[in-house]
Amino acid sequence: MVKIDKVYTRGGDKGKTSLGDGSRVPKTDKVIIALANIEELNANLGYVICKLPREYRNIFLNIQNDLFDLGADIITPKTKKNSLRIKKSYITNLENEIDKILSKLPSLRSFILPGGTEISSRIHVARTVCRRCETAILELNRKKTVNSEILKYINRLSDFLFVVARKINLKNNQEVLWKPGINNKIKNGD
Repeated sequence: MVKIDKVYTRGGDKGKTSLGDGSRVPKTDKVIIALANIEELNANLGYVICKLPREYRNIFLNIQNDLFDLGADIITPKTKKNSLRIKKSYITNLENEIDKILSKLPSLRSFILPGGTEISSRIHVARTVCRRCETAILELNRKKTVNSEILKYINRLSDFLFVVARKINLKNNQEVLWKPGINNKIKNGD
């Protein structure tokens, strides 16, 4: 467990912060950028939870905890034994949730536009932040090898957010479909 006695330590006042092994890195390091994106995603999910139908709240709270586990995995060197790591079970849990939701949805007839209900729109915002997390983690992976289960988890999380947003919109009859070329039609001889 983590014990926090002080909110500020002044240790980061000169633009550096500590990793899981105590080493100091610039706050512009790819590890910290990946963590910042994960933190932004988690904050977006916190907002979503406030507006979410009750049936999804527990899974979203679990995902918020997973994101802290994911951050712990990223900042802890692979050589450190007995560390918290993202495992296949994290991905399997998300896949099971996706499959449950998908089994109740009609097939897609087009791409989905982010929108519809307010909560679905907020979930789509979180989904796009999740994609940015994935990009930041992939960039980090070019510098140091990242646990491959992290990449799978973030990719699956984006899929999960997509299907939840879709289900909520369909339940409220507000799914917004892409209509290719809708604004490119010839009108009045143009």
